[in-house]
Amino acid sequence: MQKQKTLAKSFSLEGKGLHTGLNIQITFNPAPENHGYKIKRVDLEGQPTIDAIAENVAGTQRGTVVSKNGVQISTIEHAMAALYAYEIDNCLIEVNAPEFPILDGSSIFYCEEIQKAGIIEQNAPKEFYIVKHKIEVKDEETGSSLIILPDDKFSVNALISFNSPVLNNQFATLENLSNFQTIAASRTFVFVREIEMLLQNNLIKGGDLDNAIVIYDQEIGQEALDSLADKLNIPHKDVTKLGYINNKPLVADNEPARHKLIDIIGDIALIGRPIRGRIIATRPGHKINNQLARLVRKEIKQNSVQAPVYNPSNTPIFDVNQIRKLLPHRYPFQLVDKIIEIGGDYIIGVKNITNDEPFFQGHFPEEPVMPGVLQIEAMAQTGGLLVLNTVDEPERYSTYFMTINNVKFRHKVVPGDTLIMRLELLAPIRRGISTMKGYAFVGEKLVSEAEFMAQIIKNK
Repeated sequence: MQKQKTLAKSFSLEGKGLHTGLNIQITFNPAPENHGYKIKRVDLEGQPTIDAIAENVAGTQRGTVVSKNGVQISTIEHAMAALYAYEIDNCLIEVNAPEFPILDGSSIFYCEEIQKAGIIEQNAPKEFYIVKHKIEVKDEETGSSLIILPDDKFSVNALISFNSPVLNNQFATLENLSNFQTIAASRTFVFVREIEMLLQNNLIKGGDLDNAIVIYDQEIGQEALDSLADKLNIPHKDVTKLGYINNKPLVADNEPARHKLIDIIGDIALIGRPIRGRIIATRPGHKINNQLARLVRKEIKQNSVQAPVYNPSNTPIFDVNQIRKLLPHRYPFQLVDKIIEIGGDYIIGVKNITNDEPFFQGHFPEEPVMPGVLQIEAMAQTGGLLVLNTVDEPERYSTYFMTINNVKFRHKVVPGDTLIMRLELLAPIRRGISTMKGYAFVGEKLVSEAEFMAQIIKNK
């Protein structure tokens, strides 16, 4: 099982805000386990803190804005993308303004500082959101769509399309987060024809040719172009020369599409869990990115614990014969058929429920239902295998359960079901005592759960 991560030490950056034009200082700090991403406005009384989660997104025009109780922070997506890409789960961000600094309009400076600060592994397990079925959001008006498909890792495809002779259709792909550095320097972009409207909306006060790709694709009057240049404090440009008018050349021919990958990752980071799945984005934007993030968070809330992935064709870690060498239980009381996964602090076991189970004769003859107490016993046996896996010569030990708490039965288990059980340690084993949390699933459905305390004792 992968563990949560945080920064090894704090780091700070300074730069102007894209929309406010303010000189901003931002500091990224290590944070404890299960903290997530939080942003603190250190310039305000009481230093209010906002959770960087999808539900707190209050605006998506030219950037992602999070807000709570009247306090807001904007343009957070480039920093969030860097944290997510480096698999950092817990971070406290302190900023002295209502937005993050734009820097050069990309994620590269955040990445470089994360690398300098270092990353440390924490004790708590990392919780993934594993995509098990297609999830899609669409905007019929704009033609935008985002689809997540099952995959064994996180990846993103982005297709952008504009009615522009300079920037028409572009495509970019990130196959693995370890390759994020290849797109991190891709800058945000804006069309000259959009600038006047943005200025009228009191935005991009800090925009210039060093922190955004500026695309001049529709010829306007020289006087109008000069007026925009003056408002942005940039040199006058020749009205007849369409194209990119930046001081720095493009880092790649498809730099705008690559930047959209950064935006998607930064917005998806607000789900609060790393994803195992492939995102296919067509004409993405912050609004639809947030719609997808909210949809996934809603599903996480409805199913707080995801069922383990089970492929019956895979070779088990322990088959039924190996289990018999470790557990003293025999028919009809051996309630684990195989172990499909085991780590330092978790284990996943399987029990196939057949119509021939002896308990169905009396529970109940006309409506067979697996007794809840036997579901708990099946989890306990699975947990016993986890504990025994921590000692040498496990066949010389037995596991005895001392307490069982917080038991919940949610759905019936009937003949034909496959019970998939996940047990995880709540704390390291000390003096032969272990505490575990157990979950039992049928398909994607959580059917029962309980907390266990057990003692491992050497056989006489």
